[in-house]
Amino acid sequence: MMDGNLPNIKKWIVLYPIYINSKKTIAEGRRISTTKACENPTCVEIGDCCSHLKLPFAIEIDKAYPRDFMQIGRVRVLLKREDGTLYNPAIPTRKQLMLHIAELVPRHPGRTKKQEPASTSGAGPSKSGKGGRKKR
Repeated sequence: MMDGNLPNIKKWIVLYPIYINSKKTIAEGRRISTTKACENPTCVEIGDCCSHLKLPFAIEIDKAYPRDFMQIGRVRVLLKREDGTLYNPAIPTRKQLMLHIAELVPRHPGRTKKQEPASTSGAGPSKSGKGGRKKR
C-alpha cells in the first residue's frame, strides 16, 4: 500500500461494523438510518468494500467496540492523501463512507449466495415474534 506512511494509521477514520448494522439501534451505536444500513456487516466485508471504493484500509481485529465489546474488530479507512486530496471524490466524509459501504455489503460476493431467498420473501415475516414491547 503506502510504505513510509503506514504508522500514520492513527489519523485514519475508524469504522466499526456496528455503525452500519441495521440490527442495532442508535443507542447501541448505529450511525446511519436503518433503511440505508445493512445486516450484521463484518470487518472483512467492510474491508472488501473499501478496496472496491479504491480506499486504503486496515482491519484491526484486536480492537473492540467500546459500547459492546463482544463486537470485535474495526476497520481503519483513509479518505484523503497526505496532501488533502480525496482517494475517492465520491466519498468526502465519514458519513458518505458509511452509506456507500452499507450499500455495497449486501452485494458482497460472500453474501449474495446465502441471502437470495430472504430478500424475495419481504422483510415482514422474517421478524416473527422478535422485538417490540412486551405487554405487561
